Amino acid sequence: MSDLDFYFDPICPWAWITSRWVVEVQQQRFYDVSWKFIALRFVNEHKNYETDFPEGYTKIHGAGLNGIRVAAAARAAGGNDAVARVYTELGMSIHNRSEHDPMRSDTKSHIRSLLQTAGLDPAWADAVDSTDYDDVIRAETNEALERTGKDVGTPIITFHPGKENEGSFFGPVISRIPRGADATRLWDAIEVIATTSGMAELKRSIREYPQFD
Repeated sequence: MSDLDFYFDPICPWAWITSRWVVEVQQQRFYDVSWKFIALRFVNEHKNYETDFPEGYTKIHGAGLNGIRVAAAARAAGGNDAVARVYTELGMSIHNRSEHDPMRSDTKSHIRSLLQTAGLDPAWADAVDSTDYDDVIRAETNEALERTGKDVGTPIITFHPGKENEGSFFGPVISRIPRGADATRLWDAIEVIATTSGMAELKRSIREYPQFD
């Protein structure tokens, strides 16, 4: 059983930053992280993309779902570690290198190239057009929202899943990736908040754009 469940949509910049913080802490404390899916396209499927979102969000959230489908194919073939590697390649491409146009316009070819360059199976990119894993993706999306309640975004994290002190939260939404001691200090604080009985919400407005290093 993992120490942390991390629910992500690869298209979300805030989830990407939080995931790199989780990896930073994981490397220092050797936590076991289970990488799981929450598809923003499924979360928002009851909304009208023409009126409720800025222009282009249909393609943005659609590209995120396609990326998750590839990660799901990777999990089926190579387990949790394969999901982590696919997420890393997608995140670096979308967020650090800002390769937005190829991700939206020719998603399958772009992801195939990313996988091949990373030494992963390029055939996983075929899942972009497949609904074979949608039931799994939807189930994990629902699981994440059951843990936090609705009206939240990505990421969702669960400390100590399946244990008596299990605790879940949306976020933390951070604009910079904490490193070293700063990373573990924030981890300890968020873990206390997440696992404290009765703690529901702690929030302030976003102060700066996400910064990727």
